[in-house]
Amino acid sequence: MIDYDALMGREFPVVTHSYTAKDSILYALGLGLGTEPLSPSHLRATYERAEGFGALPAMVNVLAYPGFWAMEPDTGLTWQKILHGEQSLTLHAPLPSSGTLLGKTRITGIVDKGADKGALIYSERVITDQATGQKIATIVSTSFARGDGGFGGSNDAVRPVHAMRGGEPARSFDFQTPQSAALIYRLSGDMNPLHADPEVARGAGFDRPILHGLCTLGVAAWSITEALADGDFAALTHLQLRFSSPVYPGETIRTEMWPGEDGISFRARVVERDVVVLNNGFARLG
Repeated sequence: MIDYDALMGREFPVVTHSYTAKDSILYALGLGLGTEPLSPSHLRATYERAEGFGALPAMVNVLAYPGFWAMEPDTGLTWQKILHGEQSLTLHAPLPSSGTLLGKTRITGIVDKGADKGALIYSERVITDQATGQKIATIVSTSFARGDGGFGGSNDAVRPVHAMRGGEPARSFDFQTPQSAALIYRLSGDMNPLHADPEVARGAGFDRPILHGLCTLGVAAWSITEALADGDFAALTHLQLRFSSPVYPGETIRTEMWPGEDGISFRARVVERDVVVLNNGFARLG
């Protein structure tokens, strides 16, 4: 059971994360890029000698990350039933294709939704460049602890999400994920067995291992820049969304976009099942 005060006060050590161009390429391959090996758009993220090569901005999600800390026994969490609820990233400076970054994580809120409704855990990670002290990114996450409500904790309000624009999307972009996507993506840092072990997946209520929510996010982020920034993925400076349904490796993700003066509203759906998997999305370019 969750101990509210203990979890709110949990100390996360600063994580030092050194990575190379090879790691940036592995991340892109985990999203499924490289399935079109003659495409300049794919090569910019998967071949170090390609013109415009660089790290995909969404890779900040897996850098200087404290790992799947919910599995640690002193958290009081039922880790098998935890899902990623929401995520946002803000780039304060371009993400280098290699370097050493520092990440400091803290829990910023816990909401008890009730014994049968679970709990929400909000956290923030600030990432800086070790060599220069430059702030690179701020990552904000919401975890949905489905099995841990009713602990008698805080009545903090649930934080609002971006309200979607109405009407038909102005643009859409389809991308089919490889069957191997989850097995490759996990090598970038999220080793939760839910994404690899069929038995663990069945125990959590899924037919088979599901794709990481952050992998789906990475696909949507890349799709937005493919559709609206002429393939310049470095143009992405902010992205936020809610995870609304899981994706199974091999499914096609269709990112639907509503560009506006203040930014881009978006959502993503699985084409094969016509299910919205990312919702309440908002992104900025430039």
